[in-house]
Amino acid sequence: MFSKWRERRRRNREIVDRLYEAVIERARRPRLFEECGVPDTVMGRFEALSLQMFLFLRRCRTSDALRPIAQDMVDRFIVDMDDSLRQIGIGDQSVPKRMRKLTGRFYERVDIYDKALASADPHAALIDGFSGRALDAECPRDVAGKLARETLDEEARLAAVPESAILSGSLSEEGR
Repeated sequence: MFSKWRERRRRNREIVDRLYEAVIERARRPRLFEECGVPDTVMGRFEALSLQMFLFLRRCRTSDALRPIAQDMVDRFIVDMDDSLRQIGIGDQSVPKRMRKLTGRFYERVDIYDKALASADPHAALIDGFSGRALDAECPRDVAGKLARETLDEEARLAAVPESAILSGSLSEEGR
């Protein structure tokens, strides 16, 4: 009885790990940093990952079957952030405070980006939402527009990924 439970749990963890790696891969696309204005810094990489996580979670929101995976991905994201803080030398006593701050930043962005995508003009709303967050406040509007377009394209790409592919650990439209 317990062996089946352990096996299912291990398989679920493998699926979440594959999905998380796919999200990280999408967040590390050079285009985001070279053309779309995301700073190539520790915080810029956090912003790129936060944006990609937001888009993944938004995709999962469309399906009851994907909601448990979404929660597992949030948990995986939080563990990764905690590990990253420790790897860059943040002391054990400071990590919880930094994690509260990063988690707050993430959920602030989720709220702002979600409202932007639900607005009458998502492109313009995303440009405004990125200012001072994923992009420096002084970032030219045309560069911010590239990130907004990239975000809308990524949302559409994720919408085309079948639920069955996500449940098997893939963010590919072909399900591999």
